[in-house]
Amino acid sequence: MTFALTGIGVSRGVVAGKAHIQEANRLEIAELEISAAGIDAEVARFNSALKKARQQLKTIRDRIPATTPADIAAFIDTHLLMLEDAALAYVPVDIIRRRHCNAEWALKMQRDELAAVFDEMDDPYLRTRIDDVDHVVNRILGMLLQQQTGRSHDTETEDVDLDGFVIVADDLTPADTILMRHQGIAAFVTEHGGVNSHTAILARSLGIPAIVGVHHVRRYIRQNELIVVDSETGVVLADPDKQMLQQIRVRQDRERHERDQLVRLKKQPTVTRDGHEVSLQANIETPEDTGAIAEVSADGVGLYRTEMLFMNRNDWPDEEEQFHAYLKVVQALNGAPVTIRTLDLGADKQVDGGRAAGAIATNPALGLRAIRLCLKDPTLLFPQLCAILRVSAYGPVRIMLPMLTNLHELSQALQLIHEARQLLRKRGQDFDTALPVGGMIEVPAAALASGLFAEHLDFLSIGTNDLIQYTLAVDRLADDVSHLYEPLHPAVLRLIHMTVAAAASKGIPVSMCGEMAGDANYIPVLLGLGLRELSMHPSLVLEAKGIICNSNTASLSEVVHKILNSNCQSEISGLIETLSNRG
Repeated sequence: MTFALTGIGVSRGVVAGKAHIQEANRLEIAELEISAAGIDAEVARFNSALKKARQQLKTIRDRIPATTPADIAAFIDTHLLMLEDAALAYVPVDIIRRRHCNAEWALKMQRDELAAVFDEMDDPYLRTRIDDVDHVVNRILGMLLQQQTGRSHDTETEDVDLDGFVIVADDLTPADTILMRHQGIAAFVTEHGGVNSHTAILARSLGIPAIVGVHHVRRYIRQNELIVVDSETGVVLADPDKQMLQQIRVRQDRERHERDQLVRLKKQPTVTRDGHEVSLQANIETPEDTGAIAEVSADGVGLYRTEMLFMNRNDWPDEEEQFHAYLKVVQALNGAPVTIRTLDLGADKQVDGGRAAGAIATNPALGLRAIRLCLKDPTLLFPQLCAILRVSAYGPVRIMLPMLTNLHELSQALQLIHEARQLLRKRGQDFDTALPVGGMIEVPAAALASGLFAEHLDFLSIGTNDLIQYTLAVDRLADDVSHLYEPLHPAVLRLIHMTVAAAASKGIPVSMCGEMAGDANYIPVLLGLGLRELSMHPSLVLEAKGIICNSNTASLSEVVHKILNSNCQSEISGLIETLSNRG
């Protein structure tokens, strides 16, 4: 009998496939005594497993698409660094030699010691980092057990043809998700996770249909059972009948047709039905991402996140290294504009284990990050400003300052830009003397004071990922409160509208570069709010263009005006539902 389970759809598409149940990592570890003569061989076995685990992660790292967000690659790089750390690479060897025990038991003992340390930490965010330790430990254990049995206990190398299967799991790491793409997995369903989790973001980047947060799904789905995953509605159907499957095939054909139609939009201008031009730009993390921009003919780079240059290394990139990285992007864009955001380190994007930010903050999201960190340590920001200014001589470039909260921060940053210009003049190096400087509006205080910022800046850009998080006091990566992360909350919409109006009153451009900008569900609202510049993941550009070209902004504005003036949540919800029909 057919029944349905619901969760959170985090990507697009509908598929039917057989369920492959991935059990949680409950590897049974036995303590074995190793003879003195066998100790060296046991150490060699551990080191071999460690080496294989490193190689596997490096292979996964190499398979990451260029368009994948930087924090996904950083997640895997963190695990690689942990495999190099003495706590996991050398201490287990010492335990093997001291206790004459098998490698698996030595690794388990060290894992338990580390868990005890994490449990004592005051910061709840840092306490949860034991999950990273467990991911790495289980990867090594999988290699050790594979040596013994000739089979892997990890789904990555399971001796079964998974083509067309739907993975049903407790949760997945980004590494697991990347491997799925290369194993022909049709989709995945997890018991945990939220719309902004690392795995969800990666599923969208890779185009894998996925539903997360389907609680207790493994209780109700049987191994090899035929299931349907509708990632658009967040519904999992078990044991569908023939009529349901036929409907799915019709939907799949329609979606393929729609994708083919979108490709035809590639060279067309992005203009609404009532004649408003909209600029669709792309968010990138590395120079290699520019290839994806060309594939969809985006109008430029609306957000170049520069953190990737600084992460997973022991030294800071100097001015020359940064200059050449930015130059690759500018040259690849061939005259299209590039907006380079200055460093947004801190919170979930730590470098050097967070040492750059000084003492670990009790709440990293509210601590020393982004422009705050750069102003405290100008040696981080000043070489970057010089590099950006220099590259502006080769094409249209803009500087964007993240996480501004007050005019004093802006004044300090503008002073550093002035000093960087003076230094380049002294060196005799060219730069665009009229290079635009803008700021990100991603803190409620900045949105409320957007009129003041607009007086001193050349453009504004709304970063909705943080703006929503801070406005609603919701950690966007926390599963247990992810249902409260609501981009269409009246407070969020009013802050966006306030920022758009402030920019218009000062005659400067305003754009949006957060995930909201590329979501098909929200684009009509954004058009109605008056936004005419949107920057998003390159894979979303053509779909956004299709929505915009079929929209009537005057009609959308009427509905949005009613939404902004309504105090009734049910009325607002009803008005939002009508927007898709008012294009």
